[in-house]
Amino acid sequence: MKLKGLMLGVAAAATATTAQAADLPVAPEPVDYVRVCDAYGSRFYYIPGTETCLRVGGRLRTQFVVNNVLEDGEWSDRDSDGYDWLTRGYAYLDARNATEFGTLRAYVALRMQVENGENGFKLDAGYIQWGGLTAGYLGSNFNIYTGQAFIGVVTRDWSDVTTNQLAYTAAFGNGFSATLALEDRSDREVGDYGGTRMPDVVAALGVSQGWGSAQLSGALHQVYPDAAFNSTNASGDEDSLGWAIGAGAVVNLPFANSGSNIYFQGFYADGALSYIGNGITGVSVVNNSGTTLGSVSDYGGNGDKSTGYSLSAGVYIQATPTIGVALDGSYAHVDQEDFIGNTDADIDRWAIDGSVQWEPVSGFVLGADVGYANTSADITGENVDDLDELLFGVRMQRTF
Repeated sequence: MKLKGLMLGVAAAATATTAQAADLPVAPEPVDYVRVCDAYGSRFYYIPGTETCLRVGGRLRTQFVVNNVLEDGEWSDRDSDGYDWLTRGYAYLDARNATEFGTLRAYVALRMQVENGENGFKLDAGYIQWGGLTAGYLGSNFNIYTGQAFIGVVTRDWSDVTTNQLAYTAAFGNGFSATLALEDRSDREVGDYGGTRMPDVVAALGVSQGWGSAQLSGALHQVYPDAAFNSTNASGDEDSLGWAIGAGAVVNLPFANSGSNIYFQGFYADGALSYIGNGITGVSVVNNSGTTLGSVSDYGGNGDKSTGYSLSAGVYIQATPTIGVALDGSYAHVDQEDFIGNTDADIDRWAIDGSVQWEPVSGFVLGADVGYANTSADITGENVDDLDELLFGVRMQRTF
């Protein structure tokens, strides 16, 4: 009986010890919480397990634009669209690391859209920056200012091109900088070009300070007509070197609300007309009989280079904390060499675009836009009517 009692006592003690052990707290697994990264501004955070700071953002816009309602516009052509209805989404990723050579940055912006039933997807921008070096797809270093209007229903004439590039920017302090870049010629060809051979060389000097910013730009561009042109061009060169220069400034308006400014800029090109604007370089000249005489080109029928210039200005006023108004205007002129029958052409285009926008909630904007443009051509022996354009548009946009 003593042995039996001893065994029962041991079993009871063991049971009690096991129960007490089961009640002991267990240490939780370590959690890698997302940390805020404030080294590059707001909305950055560290990717868990790394020292990379990431910002994620996006934008959604939907807009309705009534195309040219005047004579010879889209509403006069049964097969042309009288309106463009667009919904477009953007997704942004911005990743940055600090290195001993400066910030290492990778930026990606993707665009997805539906317009008049047609789906589209493209890279809106994508580049790597390391210190002063930039490589990828982004706005040309020649660009200075690309407009104030909320939508921009009519194209104004200035340099506004996104392109593949390799660039180096040196910062000198006090807001001064200099950039030298190689950029894809493909995005600057006006006319019928042969295959790519030489990228464009672009240089820019800039300053950005409290009063605003200013820039001086220059570019070299290979004029390289295609084989079909060279086969009929006995006297002209097979290729030549075009060039362009530009200068502009943006000045903040201290007497108005923050964000208000005025800008002005001008460009000149010799055989590199893309650098003066996208509106006049898309012009096809049609005579009174409806016959297309030709299009603007970097070179004429004799192989000589065409020249041109553009002047533009605009203003944005933040009228109230939630309402902004904008107005843009531009004028462009091209001396088109040997346009038709050994006759040169003088082509002029001016455009104006205005908008009003309302931001009732931060990042959410509604706006309306109206624009007018006029294109004329002077060609000896030809009667050419002016082309007038009048367009309207509304947009709703949310940025997050």
